Amino acid sequence: MKDKWKKLYPKEIKSWEEQLTTLLTFYKFPPLTWPAIYTSNPIERMNKELRKRLKPMNSLTNIEATEKIINLQALDYNEKWCGRAIRGFVYVDTKVDFEKMYSERYGGQ
Repeated sequence: MKDKWKKLYPKEIKSWEEQLTTLLTFYKFPPLTWPAIYTSNPIERMNKELRKRLKPMNSLTNIEATEKIINLQALDYNEKWCGRAIRGFVYVDTKVDFEKMYSERYGGQ
Protein backbone atom coordinates (compact mmCIF):
# COMPACT_ATOMS: atom_id res chain seq x y z
CA MET A 1 0.00 0.00 0.00
CA LYS A 2 2.78 2.39 0.94
CA ASP A 3 4.71 1.84 -2.28
CA LYS A 4 1.60 2.23 -4.39
CA TRP A 5 0.29 5.50 -2.85
CA LYS A 6 3.31 7.31 -1.36
CA LYS A 7 4.05 9.34 -4.50
CA LEU A 8 0.45 10.47 -4.89
CA TYR A 9 -0.30 11.06 -1.17
CA PRO A 10 3.01 11.61 0.65
CA LYS A 11 1.57 13.64 3.56
CA GLU A 12 -1.16 11.11 4.23
CA ILE A 13 1.23 8.16 4.14
CA LYS A 14 3.61 9.97 6.50
CA SER A 15 0.73 10.76 8.85
CA TRP A 16 -0.40 7.14 8.82
CA GLU A 17 3.13 5.97 9.57
CA GLU A 18 3.45 8.36 12.50
CA GLN A 19 -0.04 7.76 13.89
CA LEU A 20 -0.71 4.14 12.99
CA THR A 21 -1.15 2.96 16.58
CA THR A 22 -3.65 5.76 17.22
CA LEU A 23 -5.52 5.06 13.99
CA LEU A 24 -5.88 1.40 14.90
CA THR A 25 -6.87 1.91 18.56
CA PHE A 26 -10.43 0.82 17.84
CA TYR A 27 -9.14 -2.76 17.43
CA LYS A 28 -8.61 -2.86 21.22
CA PHE A 29 -12.38 -2.72 21.70
CA PRO A 30 -14.96 -5.50 21.22
CA PRO A 31 -15.36 -6.33 17.51
CA LEU A 32 -19.10 -5.63 17.49
CA THR A 33 -18.38 -1.98 18.36
CA TRP A 34 -15.76 -1.35 15.66
CA PRO A 35 -18.13 0.12 13.05
CA ALA A 36 -19.53 2.60 15.58
CA ILE A 37 -16.06 3.60 16.78
CA TYR A 38 -14.10 3.97 13.56
CA THR A 39 -16.71 5.84 11.57
CA SER A 40 -17.17 9.58 11.81
CA ASN A 41 -20.73 9.48 10.42
CA PRO A 42 -22.43 10.80 13.59
CA ILE A 43 -19.97 13.68 13.79
CA GLU A 44 -20.38 14.47 10.10
CA ARG A 45 -24.15 14.37 10.48
CA MET A 46 -24.01 16.82 13.39
CA ASN A 47 -21.76 19.17 11.40
CA LYS A 48 -24.18 19.01 8.48
CA GLU A 49 -27.08 19.93 10.76
CA LEU A 50 -25.11 22.89 12.16
CA ARG A 51 -24.22 24.16 8.69
CA LYS A 52 -27.82 23.76 7.56
CA ARG A 53 -28.98 25.81 10.55
CA LEU A 54 -26.31 28.55 10.32
CA LYS A 55 -26.05 29.03 6.56
CA PRO A 56 -29.41 30.80 6.01
CA MET A 57 -28.50 33.34 8.69
CA ASN A 58 -25.62 34.79 6.61
CA SER A 59 -24.32 36.95 9.44
CA LEU A 60 -24.90 36.79 13.14
CA THR A 61 -24.74 39.77 15.46
CA ASN A 62 -22.01 38.40 17.72
CA ILE A 63 -20.23 35.24 18.86
CA GLU A 64 -22.74 34.70 21.66
CA ALA A 65 -25.56 34.44 19.12
CA THR A 66 -23.63 31.81 17.19
CA GLU A 67 -22.82 29.88 20.36
CA LYS A 68 -26.48 29.95 21.38
CA ILE A 69 -27.60 28.52 18.04
CA ILE A 70 -24.93 25.82 18.14
CA ASN A 71 -25.83 24.97 21.74
CA LEU A 72 -29.55 24.73 20.96
CA GLN A 73 -28.84 22.58 17.91
CA ALA A 74 -26.58 20.29 19.95
CA LEU A 75 -29.23 19.96 22.66
CA ASP A 76 -31.83 19.09 20.03
CA TYR A 77 -29.52 16.55 18.42
CA ASN A 78 -28.67 14.96 21.79
CA GLU A 79 -32.34 14.76 22.74
CA LYS A 80 -33.13 13.08 19.44
CA TRP A 81 -30.38 10.47 19.79
CA CYS A 82 -30.00 9.91 23.55
CA GLY A 83 -32.53 7.10 23.77
CA ARG A 84 -31.21 5.15 20.81
CA ALA A 85 -28.93 2.20 21.21
CA ILE A 86 -25.74 2.30 19.19
CA ARG A 87 -25.24 -0.83 17.13
CA GLY A 88 -22.68 -3.11 18.74
CA PHE A 89 -23.03 -1.66 22.24
CA VAL A 90 -26.31 -3.34 23.20
CA TYR A 91 -25.06 -6.92 23.40
CA VAL A 92 -24.34 -8.64 26.71
CA ASP A 93 -20.97 -9.89 25.44
CA THR A 94 -19.95 -6.33 24.60
CA LYS A 95 -20.93 -5.13 28.08
CA VAL A 96 -18.86 -7.91 29.64
CA ASP A 97 -15.88 -7.02 27.42
CA PHE A 98 -16.11 -3.33 28.39
CA GLU A 99 -16.39 -4.19 32.08
CA LYS A 100 -13.30 -6.37 31.79
CA MET A 101 -11.39 -3.60 29.95
CA TYR A 102 -12.44 -1.10 32.62
CA SER A 103 -11.37 -3.29 35.52
CA GLU A 104 -8.02 -4.06 33.85
CA ARG A 105 -7.39 -0.38 33.28
CA TYR A 106 -8.69 1.02 36.57
CA GLY A 107 -8.23 -1.90 38.92
CA GLY A 108 -11.84 -3.00 39.25
CA GLN A 109 -13.00 0.13 41.06
